[in-house]
Amino acid sequence: MIALHDLLAAPLAAADTQAPRAVCRDGADTLHFPAFRARVLAIAAHVSPRAEQRFALCADDPYTFACALFGLFVAGKEPVIPASSAPGYLADLSDAYDAVLTEADIAAISADAPATADAISITGTIAANAPLTLYTSGSSGVPKPVRKTLAQFNAEVQTLEAQWGALAGDATVLASVPHHHIYGLLFRVFWPLAACRAFDRSTCVDPQQLQARMAQCGPTVVVSTPAQLSRWPDLPGFDAFDPAPRAFFSSGGPLAFDTARRFAAVLGHAPREIYGSTETGGIAWRMQAGSDAWCPMPGIEVRRADDGALELRSPHLDHDGWHRTDDAVAFDTRGGFNLLGRLDRVVKLDGKRVALAELEARLRLHPFVTEAATTVLDGASRKRIGALAVLSAEGNAALRREGRVQLVKTLRRHLAGYFDMTVLPRHWRFRKALPFDARGKLQAAAIARTFEAHEDGFEILAEAGDDNERFYELHVPPTLVHFAGHFPGLPILPGVVQIDWVVRLASEYVPGVRTLVSIDRLKFMAPVPPGAVLKLVMTHDALRRRLQFAWHLGERDCASGVIVYGEPA
Repeated sequence: MIALHDLLAAPLAAADTQAPRAVCRDGADTLHFPAFRARVLAIAAHVSPRAEQRFALCADDPYTFACALFGLFVAGKEPVIPASSAPGYLADLSDAYDAVLTEADIAAISADAPATADAISITGTIAANAPLTLYTSGSSGVPKPVRKTLAQFNAEVQTLEAQWGALAGDATVLASVPHHHIYGLLFRVFWPLAACRAFDRSTCVDPQQLQARMAQCGPTVVVSTPAQLSRWPDLPGFDAFDPAPRAFFSSGGPLAFDTARRFAAVLGHAPREIYGSTETGGIAWRMQAGSDAWCPMPGIEVRRADDGALELRSPHLDHDGWHRTDDAVAFDTRGGFNLLGRLDRVVKLDGKRVALAELEARLRLHPFVTEAATTVLDGASRKRIGALAVLSAEGNAALRREGRVQLVKTLRRHLAGYFDMTVLPRHWRFRKALPFDARGKLQAAAIARTFEAHEDGFEILAEAGDDNERFYELHVPPTLVHFAGHFPGLPILPGVVQIDWVVRLASEYVPGVRTLVSIDRLKFMAPVPPGAVLKLVMTHDALRRRLQFAWHLGERDCASGVIVYGEPA
């Protein structure tokens, strides 16, 4: 292991002249340390004379990002790593940085910059406590700066190597996560560099891409999130990894037990889940098997406060005292602990207190539900709880067979065995997946948006099925603009709007459906009034590029047809 602040030091660099170590896999090519060091020093020489001190680093390519990050460290500048490079996001953070360093800026820096900067001493020296700032939004969605030092990250990569270095060995690090947050930064950039382990330049988003990279990289470990991993067992090629990655890592939220079980059944091991935060770094890990308890990382001390909050002491922090988290925990007899949800997610409704995390956990116990999230919605007169659920195969069948209303009654009866009726969710949505963001986080605002109208005006009440067949229940608001003038005194939903909604919903999983060729066998059998709850069934024939659809209102058939589409544009 190499200390992060010593990574560019000349004596270590000299040792690489005989057998240069691999830093990054780029397709079939390998980028070695001498090229990495030269690029870092070129960037350092470029930014060192500039008066600005804090640089917002916006580079999506992990190799370019790593070169620029260490270039800023060498130049004595402070990197600021925004969670997004979107102009609006950067504008909100404008007080946090003095200049922006983009991928285009970095590409324009000459490779021989150190030779042309004789007045600047660029040696590769980095201060052990060099600062950098990351951003986290926690559960509120508001960007929050977290200033850390390179020494804290160095302590963490030492912990990771002590825990899993022997397992990873000479494996290449593949990832489906970006490097703009602490998990991706640590596992995809810092740890591989410190351990002299190559990281892959591409981002693997499905098993087929992962297999292609394994064929070129050899032994691998994979850094991913629950949102990504939950999709993989259903994708072609999942059961054909040969050899399988040495380890899957997951962070950003709890991995569903069913997903962990399916990984273990096919690959022989469940993903290793990491629990922590931007503020604390890694705290604990687990592999779901006989127990879902978390085990503290080496060197981490944990305890339970009087109010149930988890507290820890860690070398990943910037102090030696106890740090309080907002997570409630319960310890087992072996020193592990279970997470009981965030303390700030306890709400009071009609005089009754309820923990949203407990509601979610109880929902997941029902065989119809695989994942669940809840939020508090502001009603006209009082607050109510909204429940968002991802259904199991059994739950999908119940939805199709009995309808959403009966499914809601079933789940409410299940929850009534644990909670007072006054705190049970009044609003329900059923989706194919929870709205995790790119960092694997489930933001409260994203959950709340599922209870709002779609951008096209309708409300998605329920969604089920797969890429061959999809089922929806949609609410048609009476205030929809399409009713205006169609027709005076007897408003009905225009047929062209129904077709447009089919195309818009289908485009989320049928890429070429907007390349419309024809609409065959189109029929309109019954009108759709304001306030209707419609059922939509879509069947996709990918080989023939045909999408069959049918709208239903109760027992009545409203409209049907077949959309024929061409090659994606």
